[in-house]
Amino acid sequence: PPLVAPLHFAAMGGLADLDFSTRGGHIDVEYPLGEDALLWDEFQPALYDLTVQIEVESGGHHYRAQKCTTFGLREVSVQGTQLAVNDRPIFLRGTLECCIFPLTGYPPTDVEAWRRIIHICRAHGLNHIRFHSWCPPEAAFVAGDEEGFYYQIECASWANQGAALGEGRPLDQWLYAEGDRIVTAYGNHPCFLLMAYGNEPGGRDREFLALWNTYWRKRDLRRVYTGGAGWPNIDENQYHNTFAPRIQLWGAELNSRINALPPETRTDYRDYIQNAGAPVVSHEIGQWCVYPNFAEIDKYTGVLKAKNFEIFRDFLEANHMGDQAHDFLIASGKLQALCYKEEIESALRTPGMAGLQLLDLHDFPGQGTALVGVLDPFWDEKGYISAAEFRRFCNSTVPLALLDKRYWRVGQTLTADITVAHYGSQPLHAAKLDWQLVESDGAVAASGVIDAGDVAIGAGTIYGTIRQPLSKLAAAQKLRLVVGVESANSERFENDWDLWIYADALSTAWPPAVHVCARLDAEAQAALDAGRTVLMLPPADEVDAPAVLGFSSVFWNTAWTRGQAPHTLGILCDPAHPLFAHFPTESHSNWQWWELIHGAAAMRLDHLAPNLRPIVQVIDTWFEARRLGLLYEAQVANGRLLVCSMDLQSDLEHRLVARQMRYSLAQYLVDCR
Repeated sequence: PPLVAPLHFAAMGGLADLDFSTRGGHIDVEYPLGEDALLWDEFQPALYDLTVQIEVESGGHHYRAQKCTTFGLREVSVQGTQLAVNDRPIFLRGTLECCIFPLTGYPPTDVEAWRRIIHICRAHGLNHIRFHSWCPPEAAFVAGDEEGFYYQIECASWANQGAALGEGRPLDQWLYAEGDRIVTAYGNHPCFLLMAYGNEPGGRDREFLALWNTYWRKRDLRRVYTGGAGWPNIDENQYHNTFAPRIQLWGAELNSRINALPPETRTDYRDYIQNAGAPVVSHEIGQWCVYPNFAEIDKYTGVLKAKNFEIFRDFLEANHMGDQAHDFLIASGKLQALCYKEEIESALRTPGMAGLQLLDLHDFPGQGTALVGVLDPFWDEKGYISAAEFRRFCNSTVPLALLDKRYWRVGQTLTADITVAHYGSQPLHAAKLDWQLVESDGAVAASGVIDAGDVAIGAGTIYGTIRQPLSKLAAAQKLRLVVGVESANSERFENDWDLWIYADALSTAWPPAVHVCARLDAEAQAALDAGRTVLMLPPADEVDAPAVLGFSSVFWNTAWTRGQAPHTLGILCDPAHPLFAHFPTESHSNWQWWELIHGAAAMRLDHLAPNLRPIVQVIDTWFEARRLGLLYEAQVANGRLLVCSMDLQSDLEHRLVARQMRYSLAQYLVDCR
């Protein structure tokens, strides 16, 4: 018989008497929360709890049931080329989470563990996590809701090897069923902002995912959908999760922008964004590697052991460089951070871009060992960049300097357009942009203030231009351009860029007493026998170079990519070495080394004395651990031999860094006879 069931809504504080059959019933209730209802987003993650109770009298018995759910009031939408939350454009600054949990082998199911991960991500300026081909447990959603983090959730599928999409396999129906299960379980969570089928599909993926997107866009309006992470860009996507806008593409080898073109800070992806047809969130940008941290081995106290690191450590020690492991870590880490800075800033300075997804903020132990994180798999720092340093160029608000080049003559006027990528909770009112040009000794060489007025949410507006003559500054030094932004309604944000200035003219003559040659021929050998100094400058195409050299760090790793170039992780040197007395450098690659590394060849030195350390050493991939150099010095016969495989001879009028290195090397040859 029908039941009379009082249904109690805690939010209303009232009762409603409803009639249900023995098979139950359905009711829709609208409860106005009023004009003062709080909205949920990354800046104010306001949550509501809804409790519903039902009480039933039947057969002389009293039954009571209760259901509670937590939700946030938010709407995600498409506004032109960007995504918006509650009508405000957002910029997704994300990392992947690839189910990396070395101690347990499975993800944590307690909220506090996920809260820790989110806090670390936020400390690095992020607001987004893409769960690569998996859906996390309830605890992750609870933490995301409470902390105001944006999630991209995916079914557990990477359908391009073996099973592919749209070919009538059980996978096709399973994806719909799994998507339904995910949405049923977690659909109320406001952090669940984006959804994809999974990763990088194959088969008839365009046809299958067009139907997939259409199904979900009709069924559930609480989030936005893309077909696959990586591809395809189809009309049914509400946003594209694409690999195109990044500075290094898979298979690009040395033709990528970071390796093929001189350094600058102006290039963006606006043309691609405007023609994409939907908001663009870049897919797996970065993938810049760092040398293994062998001190990390002791942290693997659970189900996974770092046997791979033990093998790499053995390779290094077998080639007489075990004592350099930590130096390799720090030097390659500084280069990795530099690559990520340019990667992220390129996206931030693009007007209308919807966001980025790093691969990765932390390392991925699989696929041949992909050490692509500034953090280790335990989400801990490695010692070469802090969260605060990372957050300078990856944040809700980031000042940006648009520079045509990094190398300048003292007779030139430094010019830089200043803009701000601002995706805060509201526009910046009465904003001031201040800048300083800081010399290598810390002295402020010049400064200024730009009245920016109101800074709107978005990117691409140039608020002023710096024009600073350099004639009063000492040549051959590194400068740091520091730009900050302050406003009446926001905290201060700051960012900086390294620049180098060199003399307008400089001697390029080699010392007369030094025998300069391209090859170690009979004349060079005779000079060494006579006790003279010989400088050998072999052309790059004559160097037996098994490791392909590039300015950037390794992309993902050389094993999984089948030897994709470059194979190297930057340089290591001692700035205190007298050869660098007239050449400003740190111990690691920085942008001025681009000019010297571009077109150079890494010399293999394994056959030389085990204790020989190149003056400029190249860090090889950990799979090979070859002893490589760009400049080394040795005693040969009665003389002294220096060998340099960097180009210090061509077009020196325009190659200011190469000219400065040549001058410093020449002075060293004179001073250290």
